[in-house]
Order: sequence, then structure tokens, then C-alpha cells
Amino acid sequence: MEYTVKKQLEKEPNLWIKKALTVAFILAIIIWSLQTIRYNGVKENGVTIAKNVISGILHPDMDMLFDFTEGVPALLLETICIALLGSLFGTILAIPFSFLASSNIVPKWVSMITSFIIAAIRTFPAFVYGLMFIRVTGPGAFAGVLTLSVTSIGMVSKLFIESIEDLDTRILESLDAAGCNTFQKIRYGIIPQLFTNFASTAIYRFEICLKDASTLGLVGAGGIGAPLIFAMNAFNWSEVGAILFGLIVLVLIVEVLSTKIRNKLARG
Repeated sequence: MEYTVKKQLEKEPNLWIKKALTVAFILAIIIWSLQTIRYNGVKENGVTIAKNVISGILHPDMDMLFDFTEGVPALLLETICIALLGSLFGTILAIPFSFLASSNIVPKWVSMITSFIIAAIRTFPAFVYGLMFIRVTGPGAFAGVLTLSVTSIGMVSKLFIESIEDLDTRILESLDAAGCNTFQKIRYGIIPQLFTNFASTAIYRFEICLKDASTLGLVGAGGIGAPLIFAMNAFNWSEVGAILFGLIVLVLIVEVLSTKIRNKLARG
């Protein structure tokens, strides 16, 4: 037995050179990256500002925190609406892109062209789209919805494509042999396989859109970001604390609920 194990180990390829070169390459990249970053230190009032932000979170403006007309709840509601509509429209738009980019559904040249379009959409960050849509529609929540709709296409399409390319074609062949038409094959063969992954991806994208919607307000695309930056510029740390406290609570609640829903979908 010992001889057999030793003989098997001797047959294993010696990869230590490749592993050593890989580690050396990674270390060289890290060292090179560190050389390009200049540490400027912390500003004189940086520590004071950090303390004020933490103090603001611990002592938020209670009037603003519980003002349901113009305070934090109203701003959070607007942020939720922007994220919900943006992720919804983005998911709907991503479905045709996903099928057109799946090589097991359409010809390869169609898949390559659609994949290139999706990659081009994913190239620009949400801030760039936000600035562009603000020029088109003006500042406000509508610009935020358009921004998140477009940015959602890239990520959601990529995950949808993976699910579509993992389809079990044997089920479709069985339905075809049973005499099912195209609609029936989609209804009973494709949708049951894709629904769980699609729903889970859409929920996950909503989480991301919620965080993006919070920052898009910084460029005027609605949401809670604009009041946050205004309060910070005015050194009104109690308002900053109220807004950040509301954001923390909202994100935690959404993440807990979305995790439970995704686990429920995964387990059936």
C-alpha cells in the first residue's frame, strides 16, 4: 500500500516552479501598486471630523429623524422608490439582452454583438450615467431611476446569461418529443429552471440599487445623498448622524429580508 501511494506521488507533476513564479508575480504587482500610491497623511482636522461624525450618529437630530413629511423617513422612502423602480426596469430590460447574449440560444455572432453592448453599458459607473441623465431630464428622482435602470442592465444581464447557459436542454428535448409547442416549452421547460435564479438576482440587485440611490443624491439624482452632503458641508453633525442612522437601519432591514427571501427561493 505504501509503495502504491509513493509511486502515485511520483507520477504527480512537479508544479513548484509555476507556483513560485505565480507568487512572485503577485508580490511584484502588489509592490508596484504600493509604489504608485502616495500616502498624504490625515488632515489636521480629519480626526476631529471623524469624531464629530461618530458623535452625530450617536446623538442624531431626533426632530429630523422622526419628521415624516420632510425628514429622514420621507427621504428614505424616496430612496427606496428610486432603487425599486430602477432595479425593476433594469431587470425587465436585461431579460431580452440576456437571451440574445446566450450562445446556447442564439447564433454566435448575435451573442458576441449583444455581449459587446452589455460590456459597453457596464463600462461607465453610476455617477457618470447620473450626470448624463441630469443634463437630459434635470435633477430629481426621475434621473436616479433612469440611472439605476441602465446600470442594472449590465450586472443583471451577466448573471442572467450564466443561468440561461446552464439550462438543462434534456428537459426541452423531452417536451419537444412529447409534442409541446414553443409556448409550452417556455412555460414548462424554461421558466421553472430560470425563475428562482432570476428572482434571486433581481432581489440582490435591489440591495445594490438601494446603496447606489443613496449616493446618487450627491450629483442631484434624488434620494437621501443630497441632504447628507449639504449637512456635512454645513458641519451640521446631528443632521448627518440622523441621516446616517436612518441609512444604517434601512440597509440592515433590507439585507435581512432579502437574505431570507433568497434562501427561501433557493430551498424551494
